Formats: sequence, C-alpha cells, structure tokens
Amino acid sequence: MTVLLFHLGNVPDDEAEDIRRLLAEHGFETYETHAGFWRLGVAAIWLRHASQEAAARELIERYQTERRQRLRQEQAARLARGEQPTLWRRLLQHPVQMLLIALAVAAVLALTLLPFLGLIEPFNRG
Repeated sequence: MTVLLFHLGNVPDDEAEDIRRLLAEHGFETYETHAGFWRLGVAAIWLRHASQEAAARELIERYQTERRQRLRQEQAARLARGEQPTLWRRLLQHPVQMLLIALAVAAVLALTLLPFLGLIEPFNRG
C-alpha cells in the first residue's frame, strides 16, 4: 500500500529536488502527484511500499535537520557581514517598488476605512 511521504506544497524547489534525489539514492520506490490546474489535488511524494516508511521518514528528518542548521548558519554569516536584507536596504535598492507597495497599502487601508468614517460623520452633526 502506498504512503503519503512528503507534501510538496510551499516547499522550495531546491529542497524538493534534494528530497527526490535522496530517496532515489537510498533505493526507495516513490512516485509524485501534482495539485493540478485548479489545485484540487495533492502535490506530494508518495512511497510505494509502506514497510519502508520509517526508514524514509528518518532519512527526510535527518536531511531537514541538516538543512535547517545550514540555512541558519548562512543567515548568521550574512548578518555578521551586514548583508542581511532589511527594510531600509530594500528601500534603497528598490525605491520605486517600495513606493508602489506603500501606495497600495494606503489605498487598501483607505478603501477599508472610508465606509466607517462615513458612518461616524452623521453622529457628529448633532
């Protein structure tokens, strides 16, 4: 019987590719399903033999632990070098994009609050 082994939704492409390669290298028989055009299906990697589930999950857990540590070390190194992206750096690098985002936020806020501000006004007139 097949077993759902690894969901692929919101997983970075490099991580999904590493998981595929790792499972293939260790001889696990898997197949993949995709969510489809309407996203009604399950994007996942499935294990063909349920008897291999514990070993496959252990392998994936070990990989994810190593990946988590590596990414944290890379982030700490970027932070130590002063390369970690901040709001101020993004503003300086992409001023037009940041201005458009600020205008979009202001527009959404205005459209959300205008009906309520209109309801408050009649009570102030007396």
